[in-house]
Amino acid sequence: MLRHLLLRAKTQKQARHLLLLPQFNPQREIHSRNKKAMELIAKGWNALQEVDRVIDYTEPTDPRLHPLFRTAKQNFELALEVDNSNTHARYWLSRFHLKYQAPGSCKAIGAALLAEAADMGDADAQYELGRRLRIENPYVQSEQVAFYYLEKAVEQLHPGALYLLGSVYLTGEWVKQDMAQALWCFHRASEKGHVGAAIAYGSLLLKGAKVPEAITKFNARSIPSSKVKKNLTMPDEDPMELAKEQFEIAARAGSDLGLIWLKRLEDEEKLKAAQ
Repeated sequence: MLRHLLLRAKTQKQARHLLLLPQFNPQREIHSRNKKAMELIAKGWNALQEVDRVIDYTEPTDPRLHPLFRTAKQNFELALEVDNSNTHARYWLSRFHLKYQAPGSCKAIGAALLAEAADMGDADAQYELGRRLRIENPYVQSEQVAFYYLEKAVEQLHPGALYLLGSVYLTGEWVKQDMAQALWCFHRASEKGHVGAAIAYGSLLLKGAKVPEAITKFNARSIPSSKVKKNLTMPDEDPMELAKEQFEIAARAGSDLGLIWLKRLEDEEKLKAAQ
């Protein structure tokens, strides 16, 4: 009887001890892995940024760049070991293999990693893959595949993809020429600070291109409801003023071409005022 009581007390004590242990939380574990992976990616990214800063002043294969390449590669690979589902780690490791003449780099591995990241939904990878398929395969019929990945990146409002797809619609390179679609793409990319899109959008407006209805409807949503009740309508905006806004976006981003366009518009305004 005494032995039974002792065993029962010991079992209850062990149960209370287990209840005091921290419970496993899968969501917390995923968050911890993702945080660690992003820290490693940041270290690798900083190393590549330093390479980009000095590579124009030296040879691409300069041995002095090797420690930076090694740091970048090791950190991206460690990030994938920590979190194999991290698309950013895949994308940046693919850039290391595809862009640089570094020890251990391999174009085939880079291409495979880039395709994996794109298929996993990374917008940067989708844009990069679409761009590469468009310009680096003149002997392969890859236009539809490139267009597919660019559209996927555009769905996530990637500015580079928006600009490139706008150019495609403007020229009718793979699809039927569509000025409204081109302007919409340039408009959304410009909103995200893309210099090329801002210049293209502004110059098209000056040439007489009409702002697509999709954009005017979107802008109309910002009108206060009190004005809507009074049946007030937005006045037609001056194309020159709209274009000026785009060139200002480009100029603020450091574009000399944006400044040139602004100077040209200023000269035209002075000329009109003098007349």
